[in-house]
Amino acid sequence: MRVSHGGTVAFYVSGHGFGHASRQVEIIHALCDVWPDGRILVRTGAPEWFFDRSLSRPVTYVPGDTDTGVVQVDSLHVDAPASIADAWAFHRTLDGRATAEARLLAHHDTRLVVADAPALGCAAAHRAGVPAVVVSNFTWDWIYEHYAQCLRETPQLVPTIQDAYRTAHMALRLPMAGGFEPFATVRDVPLVARLSRRPSTETRRLLGLPAEGPVALLSFGRYGLGSIDWAEVGRQHELSVLVTHDPVDVGQRVPSTVATNVFHLDVPALGTRGIRYEDLVAAADVVLTKPGFGIIAECAANDTALVYTSRGDFAEYRVLVDSLPTLVRCAFLEQDDLYAGRWMPAIRQALDRPSVERPRCDGAAVIAGHLLDHL
Repeated sequence: MRVSHGGTVAFYVSGHGFGHASRQVEIIHALCDVWPDGRILVRTGAPEWFFDRSLSRPVTYVPGDTDTGVVQVDSLHVDAPASIADAWAFHRTLDGRATAEARLLAHHDTRLVVADAPALGCAAAHRAGVPAVVVSNFTWDWIYEHYAQCLRETPQLVPTIQDAYRTAHMALRLPMAGGFEPFATVRDVPLVARLSRRPSTETRRLLGLPAEGPVALLSFGRYGLGSIDWAEVGRQHELSVLVTHDPVDVGQRVPSTVATNVFHLDVPALGTRGIRYEDLVAAADVVLTKPGFGIIAECAANDTALVYTSRGDFAEYRVLVDSLPTLVRCAFLEQDDLYAGRWMPAIRQALDRPSVERPRCDGAAVIAGHLLDHL
């Protein structure tokens, strides 16, 4: 079904990492397919370049923090006290922020707010008199409740977030979920994932990868990674490692003078050749990463194995790890072995596991249908 009336849907997207932005890009694409006359506003602290590269149609981008997420030392370590302090500094003024946001929504003739998963989006929609739908696999009240000891100085943080969530009309709950207690109406939806449209053999040929031996994609996202013993990685001659670099990203940095089995890929240059990140995931035999919704969903969608390490004290971690064996072939890698470059035992373990039935990955289209119901 397609609808022809206009108006704006405002997406309030957490700037924590790239996972929230990545899946909302897919949902925006799916919504535009069935709502061609509508306008899209993206309100987020995630960088504008990410949306410029990923979206196929213009949107109104309004930069600014919509929540504070958690404070990451790097991709694998969380500063819990700083996370709670920042979250309360933001949410203690939620009413005033919501009033300002409501004016923004009215200015853009907003008909619907989609939040992944800033409580600010719900509070602003309520103030503006438009419906809000939360689309996520977790809620921030649930994340912060995990740091119970840190909450003693800020007992109102979680209730403030929950009160804002309660004003939403509905929550669309993605797999690997936690939280959602504040919502009166919750509907489960399939995975949202980017699916490669390019044969993996073609991507490997374009990248000049060896025909033999496993290919591993190193994926630690926006917050980077500590020092790795690249000399040890180089001694694993049967392994080819893909490392991405992006001039506008502050994430992982790998010296260019490392082992010959490490392939350095410039993201903008890949884009000019029509190679997207999901194509790299599909071309790899295995992804080395921390557990995160986005990369797990993309490995599941593209039938790529996953080797994961621990990601610090984060409530989502256990839910993701418990779900992993049902979605992808996987194996655990100790952080000491990750930094020491001792990757092959875990990679072999993951690749030797039996295939997993591919899950439904049409969540973007399903969610777009739900959003149409509110338009």
